[in-house]
Amino acid sequence: MIGRVRVRFAPSPTGHLHIGGARTALFNWLFARHYKGAFVLRIEDTDKSRSTDEYIELIIEAMNWLGLDWDEGPYRQTDRFNIYREYAEKLVKDGKAYYCICSPEELEAKRRLAATSNTPIGYDRKCRDLEIRPGIGSTVIRFKMPLEGETVVNDLIKGKVVFENSQLEDFVIIRSDGTPTYNFAVVVDDIDMKISHVIRGDDHLNNTPKQIHIYEAFDTKIPEFAHLPMILGPDKSRLSKRHGATSVLAYKELGYLPEAIINYLARLGWSHGDQEIFTKDELIAYFSIENIGKSAAIFNPDKLLWLNSQYMLKGDSLRLAQLVKPFLKRRGIIYDSDSIDIEWLSKAVELLKGRSKTLDDLANSLNYFFVEDIHIDPRLAKDFFTQEGIKYLSEVSGGLSKIDSFTKDEIAKVFEAIAERNKVKLGAIAQPVRVAITGGTASPGIFELIEVLGKEKVIKRLSKIVESPKIPLPRS
Repeated sequence: MIGRVRVRFAPSPTGHLHIGGARTALFNWLFARHYKGAFVLRIEDTDKSRSTDEYIELIIEAMNWLGLDWDEGPYRQTDRFNIYREYAEKLVKDGKAYYCICSPEELEAKRRLAATSNTPIGYDRKCRDLEIRPGIGSTVIRFKMPLEGETVVNDLIKGKVVFENSQLEDFVIIRSDGTPTYNFAVVVDDIDMKISHVIRGDDHLNNTPKQIHIYEAFDTKIPEFAHLPMILGPDKSRLSKRHGATSVLAYKELGYLPEAIINYLARLGWSHGDQEIFTKDELIAYFSIENIGKSAAIFNPDKLLWLNSQYMLKGDSLRLAQLVKPFLKRRGIIYDSDSIDIEWLSKAVELLKGRSKTLDDLANSLNYFFVEDIHIDPRLAKDFFTQEGIKYLSEVSGGLSKIDSFTKDEIAKVFEAIAERNKVKLGAIAQPVRVAITGGTASPGIFELIEVLGKEKVIKRLSKIVESPKIPLPRS
């Protein structure tokens, strides 16, 4: 029986939110939403040399884009230094931690000696039983680890993991500059924030025994731990930039949809039968830690692209029209997105979304809806703008000019009448028209396309070819 669920996502703002971190955030979010618990966002920014406010903003932007809303936070560890100090001093007072004055130079010399003498490399506990007062030299606070026995982690994914306490040194919890170390700060935060489950990457598994002993030192309930297997690239090596984009916002810039990223991340190491495509509500309803695999997940960019194409195909055309505007602007297809008739653009999107894998693909495909002059490959001109083809363009132009209700049904009647009059198939007429108004041989249905392009634009393009076919033809 799971009680009140409180989980946290705690990124370090030393870079963008990457795929691995986003999956950790998602699994925490789904777990909280499934059990109607709380999802806390905490920024672990104690590394002052690498943490920046810019990265904090970018992480929050990525979380918002993915739709991973949090119930509390964002808390910043740099706002909590006094709290960590109080907790640490309590441990010293209770005899569970101690002040250490060993200098960095002394510690390094001991490490070198241990390396050459084949003895364990770790702090030798020189100051453990000394009566050292704070403020002497470069004083740090170290935690007293047990000297014997075992620490058992009953991980919800990996099962029972055992660590020998003799292999765990008395580690620093407060540095000489007063800042907390990672293992101490996260435990204090999790105690203060009443975190019930810690769901994180398995690169943190080796930190867990140290953290368990800090919980026990404060005589507080230890949260349940679930360590997620890492994500590997297609070549089974650690996921990196050479496998493609790795940050969440990079995928946004490439024209991926957030719901596709969410769906794909959920399936990276988690499953629910053979189902591949999930709504967010379905993910919340079905999610469980028991269905997370124990082995590493393989990131497949082709699978992600396919999944995004499915969301493009099924997406609301009005929403996609709004989302594609920045991509149209970036490509120089439009300059003032506010002046676009969004209803008209959504009709164009409806025609092309099933042929587009990303928003950037869609923007590229929409080009011929906006340009004044269509670029036509001379080889296509040679194939389709024959004497007969020009004749069909002229007849289509004349027929369309007479339509009062410019709908696909009325447009179809014009084509059918010309085909019957010339005793040819519709394709013989449609292909020259398609090349003339789009510049290519592939497009959505010709009647729907002409309706959305509009009477004036279509007739202008057809007439330009009919009246002055100046397209250079290749030499024979």
